[in-house]
Parts: sequence; structure tokens; C-alpha cells
Amino acid sequence: MKFTCTIDIDLPREKVVELYKDSSNLKEWQNGFQSAELISGEVGKVGAKSLLKFKNGKKRTMELEETILVSDFPNEFTGEYVHFQMTNTMRNIFTEIDENTTRWTANIAYTQFNSLSIRVIIKLFPKMFKKQSQKWLDQFKVFAESKK
Repeated sequence: MKFTCTIDIDLPREKVVELYKDSSNLKEWQNGFQSAELISGEVGKVGAKSLLKFKNGKKRTMELEETILVSDFPNEFTGEYVHFQMTNTMRNIFTEIDENTTRWTANIAYTQFNSLSIRVIIKLFPKMFKKQSQKWLDQFKVFAESKK
């Protein structure tokens, strides 16, 4: 399953990228974000692995292992995200529209589904994953533009 989400942010690309790169900002625009812990490698560098934790509901925690595949700021950041139920890659492209506007395009590809339950969810609610990804882009825009 592949899809693309896009948003135009009313800030220069350098500011958008600065806010995006700072993992302490994740809690501002990703619902339930709790922590990012470096497992191996060097922060922000290709090959680095981190454990991302999200609160999912009142008591459950969701963990994703992020591996950086491309770190070519200010142009691109690509990561692979592994959860016990699925694996996906997310290629983030930051394009300067003009000196005060940046387009963030996220190309997302789910490459593996490891459980019957997740396969059923995808069949029944195919737009759910794109909707969640677009929500995070929209929330990032609100957060970033509040930092003008």
C-alpha cells in the first residue's frame, strides 16, 4: 500500500526543516508521542536506529523502531518504521515554493503486514492510514506556523 500526503507551510524551508529535525518537537504534532531513544548509530545520520514510543489509548504503548535511510536535509529525510504488525517507509521531501513557503510531501509505502488483524483493518478501512499521516502533517503545519 502506497500513498502521498502533502502540505504547504507558511515558513521558509530552513525553519521548517529545523523544527522537523528537532525530536523534542514531536510531542507538539504527533498525538501520543512519548519518547525517542537512540538504539545505535549517530543521531540524525544514515543507519541510526531509534525506538519511538507512543501512547496508544489509555494504557497501551506502541513502539516503532526507526532506521534512517536518507538524511539529506534540507531536501529529504527517509526512514523505515518497524512495528511488530507492519513495516513502512516514509520519504519526506521539503520543497521551497518561495522564500516564505515550504511544501512537505510525504511518500509512504507499507511494505509488510505481519498479522491477520492488520490485513483485515486495511481491507475494511483502506483510507485510515493516509488520514492519520495527513493529520500529522496538518498538525505540524499548525505547530510550525505558531513559531513564526
